[in-house]
Amino acid sequence: MNADKVLDAKGLACPMPIVRTKKAIEELQTGQILEVQSTDKGSKNDLTGWANSTGHQLLENREENGIYTFWIKKK
Repeated sequence: MNADKVLDAKGLACPMPIVRTKKAIEELQTGQILEVQSTDKGSKNDLTGWANSTGHQLLENREENGIYTFWIKKK
């Protein structure tokens, strides 16, 4: 999936992936896509919940080799 911005949050523990995601998505325009890469196992629940509570759309997420990747569309 093509992203307008990529956020590397690998190696960061909760809550830093969410903090960095919030800051990164503020830099995007409505409809643009942010790709977030994280190694924190809790980020799947955290980013899913964050997207739902803020109105942004979690388009897809996947885990491969311990890296969790999320694509979030800005509302």
